[in-house]
Amino acid sequence: MTVNERIRPLDPAALAVKVPPVTALFWIIKVLTTGMGETASDYLARTIAPEVAVGAAGLVLAGALVVQVRARSYSTGLYWFAVVMVSVFGTMAADVLHVGLGIPYTVSTTFFAVALVAVLGLWYLSERTLSIHTVTRGRPELFYWATVLVTFALGTAAGDLTATTFGWGYLVSGFVFAAAIVVPGLAFRARSMNAVAAFWTAYVITRPLGASFADWMGVPVSRGGLGWGTGPVTVAWAVVIVALIAYLAVRGNDAPEPALPA
Repeated sequence: MTVNERIRPLDPAALAVKVPPVTALFWIIKVLTTGMGETASDYLARTIAPEVAVGAAGLVLAGALVVQVRARSYSTGLYWFAVVMVSVFGTMAADVLHVGLGIPYTVSTTFFAVALVAVLGLWYLSERTLSIHTVTRGRPELFYWATVLVTFALGTAAGDLTATTFGWGYLVSGFVFAAAIVVPGLAFRARSMNAVAAFWTAYVITRPLGASFADWMGVPVSRGGLGWGTGPVTVAWAVVIVALIAYLAVRGNDAPEPALPA
């Protein structure tokens, strides 16, 4: 190795963080994507053959993740489109275990919880950190999206567990998860939970939080909902999501900070 090779600066793109900063708007859009993904999944599964819906969603998700991972830097539109597709497919993955295979929500919730621990464990062993502020191209980003996918499936199963198996209904479940998501924030402020643990705990809870309220709006009155229909609710939530993402893209104020050392 020559002297010039040793002192050659690193490629800036290799150090670019691929996850937006965690702001109030980040959490709002995240919750909206979970709700929209829930009702979109239900609508598609009832409108077309479930096998076709799952396969199509899987292909679109795969394409979205390939484009996202190949991008050299963070893009507002690419990132949030991938999150939306993870929401749709993650919902379907959890529903297939229950509806298609007859696996109880208690079992699927436990399974996805163990899977999440496993993914996070492998991520930490590989990178020595689970901070999203170190998610750059390569393995960190692959671990990040694997974690995101499992959190959506876990949240879906947990939300259905409380709403149906426990009999709480969608509205009560929504309020329970709304209260639950405050806990990691308070724990972080009280310094009893670090930032990384607080983030991922809240991230998991956003899934059943958004899905519970979206289900409550979409399902029939006979099931404890408002009966607005999963199609109209999906469109309404999607319009708000697109508007907020467009706002971020135009303002350009969601650019990630430089990567932190592991």
